[in-house]
Amino acid sequence: MAHQSEREEIDNKKFVDYKDVQYLRMFMNPHAKILAKKRTGVSAAKQREISLAIKRARYMALLPYLAA
Repeated sequence: MAHQSEREEIDNKKFVDYKDVQYLRMFMNPHAKILAKKRTGVSAAKQREISLAIKRARYMALLPYLAA
């Protein structure tokens, strides 16, 4: 689960960019699955933005679909 300071940083970020791979990796587990909203502690709207950005980054081959 994200700490309070991390949650504030996440909520204050205005735009989730698919090219920001380091930021998106915070919302993935070691097996490259997207973490649930309960696990990350972000709002539903922000979670949808994050998941869409992760899917776009996967399509552009910036992030893996599977981690072996």
